[in-house]
Amino acid sequence: MPHPGVCMNIINARHLKDGKGTVTNPQKFLDQDFEQLKQYCIIKRVRYIDDMFPPDVRSIGTGLLKADDLKRVVWLRPHKMVPNPMFELDGYSRFDFGQGMLGNCWFLASIGALTFQNFILRQVVPHQTFDEEYCGIFHFRFWRFGRWVDVVIDDKLPTIDGRLIFVRSKDPTEFWPALLEKAYAKVCGSYSDMNAGTPAEAMVDFTGGVHMCIDLTEPPPHLWELMCRASQSKSLMGCGTPQGATSDNTVLPNGIVQGHAYTVTGVKQMTSQGQPVHLVRLWNPWGEREWIGDWSDKSPLWQTVSPQEREMCHSVADNGEFWMTLEDFCRFYSDLDICCLCPDFLDGNTSCHWKTSFYENRWVAGTTAGGCMNNMDLFWTNPQYQVKIDELLSECSGKQGEKNMLVSLMQKPDKRNRRLVQNLHIGFSVFEVTEEYKSLKGKFPASFFKPNRLVYQTKTYANAREVMGFLMLKPGEYLIVPSTFNPNETASFILTILSKAETHVHENSDGHDHEHEEVMEEDKGTENEENDENKKNFFRQYSDKYEEVDAEQLQRLLNENILKGDMKSGGFSIDACRSMVALMDTSITGKLNGEEFIGLWKRVVMYKDIFFRTDVSKTGTLLMSELRNALMATGKRVSDAILNLLALRYGASSGHITLESFISMVLRFDCMSQIFGQLSNGMNMTLLESEWMYLSMYT
Repeated sequence: MPHPGVCMNIINARHLKDGKGTVTNPQKFLDQDFEQLKQYCIIKRVRYIDDMFPPDVRSIGTGLLKADDLKRVVWLRPHKMVPNPMFELDGYSRFDFGQGMLGNCWFLASIGALTFQNFILRQVVPHQTFDEEYCGIFHFRFWRFGRWVDVVIDDKLPTIDGRLIFVRSKDPTEFWPALLEKAYAKVCGSYSDMNAGTPAEAMVDFTGGVHMCIDLTEPPPHLWELMCRASQSKSLMGCGTPQGATSDNTVLPNGIVQGHAYTVTGVKQMTSQGQPVHLVRLWNPWGEREWIGDWSDKSPLWQTVSPQEREMCHSVADNGEFWMTLEDFCRFYSDLDICCLCPDFLDGNTSCHWKTSFYENRWVAGTTAGGCMNNMDLFWTNPQYQVKIDELLSECSGKQGEKNMLVSLMQKPDKRNRRLVQNLHIGFSVFEVTEEYKSLKGKFPASFFKPNRLVYQTKTYANAREVMGFLMLKPGEYLIVPSTFNPNETASFILTILSKAETHVHENSDGHDHEHEEVMEEDKGTENEENDENKKNFFRQYSDKYEEVDAEQLQRLLNENILKGDMKSGGFSIDACRSMVALMDTSITGKLNGEEFIGLWKRVVMYKDIFFRTDVSKTGTLLMSELRNALMATGKRVSDAILNLLALRYGASSGHITLESFISMVLRFDCMSQIFGQLSNGMNMTLLESEWMYLSMYT
């Protein structure tokens, strides 16, 4: 039986806090431990077969191969293909491999970039061979949505007629590209899940770093300087060409492939005929098909540079790599992706280090998914992050350039298979916090956003895995609000904030201040001793001879008397009444005595009054967007995470919550808070297994 999601979320949060999920201590993908599995195979003298990514049609996926070809696929270990397989031969190079039948040029272009950064490559590709204690098991490491994972695979590879059908090495004895591709296919769900993408996706998964996307149709004036600094730092660079009239990768007369990903493998300023010329070197992951214009392999312009530069840079080989001018690069390519461990290269200042803050959260329809600023009444319900920026250090301030903060928003899929992920349109807004709001606790209300305090907003809400923005913010306090474009869309996200200055970030998660304390005082004073006596007399009419009521009797009392006419649905279920009895039952008899029943009655009436008072729409049910205010009216401050869980647990699919569900929810919230207060030190609680089971199985 799998662990419940809320349990796994707590475990993952603890792991992250304890340093698990880092590049040096990655999490075990699908709970597979490479060392344990390898030792098992060595002891048992067997070759490993991965039952989590089995060597059959399920791992290839749907729609990738024709039915006839799929029948011909045979999964072979390298030893069955060549006599002496090698993991790597004379190091790692972009020229080691070429693309197969899978449309994953974006992934292979990223591998091409990876081969230039040996330090990063070693993080992704641990040292392993076919010689030392070989048992058919390998592993690779990727950054996946906030944490590094160690991915285990067997070395059975899909072939037709003895040849690899996906990525294949130029030297048939070398297998690191095919094994790396298989590991990433496992992470994506199948080989077919790798079909189509952008280099940025894989480059981020190789580095866990910062991604910067540059629109080459409107290139920044400092593009050349930026690319030069990126090439000198630990950065990966990839680019793409615009899609043609069809989805096919059409080869243009100039040799450029439409709708295709390339690797940027170098930049170089040369002197041609006495004039400086800026050249960009690119690599096609097909391993062939090159640009045939100016500065291509056979271009006569190479005769206009010095012999030294020609010797250093010029090569005539049909290997997919070529040079072109920066102007032609911007003309024929649509976007440039730069991915780096740290954005120091942006202004060439390595003495000033960027600080990183990282947050995971969710938009949940009805509670914390307010949409963009077109929906001002709901926008405030989105997750909010308050940022305080200090003065820059002296060594940074003189070289800071125009940007001092990078904000990245990445949506995190809830599906294993990449092809099933439907990215929402996402973006973020940044507001300056004015003096009157600096002391406010909790979420900023809708009134904060109506005056124009906006200092930055993403240009467009993009249906991409990640959107990012570079900002220049002066010292002060700001509020960052990530959102989907449309309200009431549910998704998880990761917000990353990098800043040059010392930055203090906290999530504005609790409800904002209201006048509800006065309401609660008024409610407490409405019941008097005479009313209590009347309630006792009423209770005696329905109780047994011991003056107690069980769940069945409580159900009749609530549905037919106390709340008669107030409920829009069928009333309290017997299960809900059993739960209420367990929560209020101080003597653990499975029944409520007169005092316990009156206490429950008072709460029910108080919660009912709050329910109808906060039902602004007057429908007899609460909209999920009204739930936070209703909870605050009971005197409770709830975080976004808890509010989202309450909405999922007690809300209906229609986006409403009934009176019965609201009363059950608040009663449980009250009682569980009291239990924690009684059994904890205020911060932590320690229970024996028997105590935990005793508590959880009844209440």
